[in-house]
Amino acid sequence: MTSTTAKRVLGFAGALVVVLLLVGHLLGQPILLGYVATGSMEPTMTAGDGFVAIPSLVAGDVEEGDVVVYDARELHGGGLTTHRVVDETDEGYVTAGDANPFTDQDGPEPPVSDEQIVAEVWQVNGEVVTIPSLGTAVMGVHGAVESTHAAIAPVLGLTTTADADGLGALLVAIGVAMLGFGTLLERLGPGRRETTRSRRRENVIGFWTALGLVLLVLVTFATAAMVVPSGTYEYGLVSTESPGDDPQIVAPGETTTLTRTVDNAGYVPIVVVHEATHRGVDTEPDWQTVGIRNRAETTVSLTAPDSTGEYTRHVGEYRYLAVLPPSVLVRLHSLHPLAGIAAVNGVIVAGAVALVLLLFGYGDFRVRNAGDHVPLSTRLERTIRKWR
Repeated sequence: MTSTTAKRVLGFAGALVVVLLLVGHLLGQPILLGYVATGSMEPTMTAGDGFVAIPSLVAGDVEEGDVVVYDARELHGGGLTTHRVVDETDEGYVTAGDANPFTDQDGPEPPVSDEQIVAEVWQVNGEVVTIPSLGTAVMGVHGAVESTHAAIAPVLGLTTTADADGLGALLVAIGVAMLGFGTLLERLGPGRRETTRSRRRENVIGFWTALGLVLLVLVTFATAAMVVPSGTYEYGLVSTESPGDDPQIVAPGETTTLTRTVDNAGYVPIVVVHEATHRGVDTEPDWQTVGIRNRAETTVSLTAPDSTGEYTRHVGEYRYLAVLPPSVLVRLHSLHPLAGIAAVNGVIVAGAVALVLLLFGYGDFRVRNAGDHVPLSTRLERTIRKWR
């Protein structure tokens, strides 16, 4: 590997790390990498340290001693918290920061359920693998983005609230602008004399390079369309001897029903699997197909425990693009949600490869420069005539 290639690989890896952390921060979900913003986990992790986050779907069972990322309900006003599991009870997990003399459950935070855990922190021989100061750098970038957003939003007529959508759009705009400026500098900047003869053909794009980029985009968007809308939904249930008109306040042993609407805003039909995670919770139907830009309803039945009190119930919702028969996707989901996602992406990749080979063959693509003297209308006319 040449030094130039090594630099490009390192640069790409560094950019990927930053993108993963920023996107994970904006989505409120660590994507392969995460970081701690406080010192509650010292000396294991100091404020600003990064870590490798293993999604809960593939991490396996949570055990005492594991460090988990969970979606807190009360702690620090709610949000993602990275703490260690110190005990397990019938109600859920007891968690605490390594630097804290008390547990999270000694305060207002209830025991942590499996549904709240979004990731586990990677450990080797019981030791957390940390990436020093990675979070500090990302928080600095995020702060700069927030400041930039606050400065230019009023000028451009954008919302002045630095929410996830606004910051995400700003990051995309900055990326496009940097790409544009880079292209201009390369085109208009001072020429550089070549000292070596290049064997690379000008204006030729390798077939497998182009196909790989297309597949990367397709798989990324397909996976996002399945993963982002999926999640676990929470329902409060009160078991009391004096039930009222509220359908979620019922007598012990009684069953109440709620209706949940499933929206499909995309242009591909989806298969939605509903998965109850508690006893006394049922869904009808267990799975359903939702058409293009359509919606469907499912009924959630909740049975109150015999003991009075307040309870929380969860229902998982998993979405798959309907590129395979629904029964096949449901079967794959029963094996593991990732099996369904992998199968959908496999079909998309196979279909895209077949379509590209059918339309273009497998030769390299040559980008011809028609010259500045050829009007745009003439170029378009030639392109249309070519496809007739």
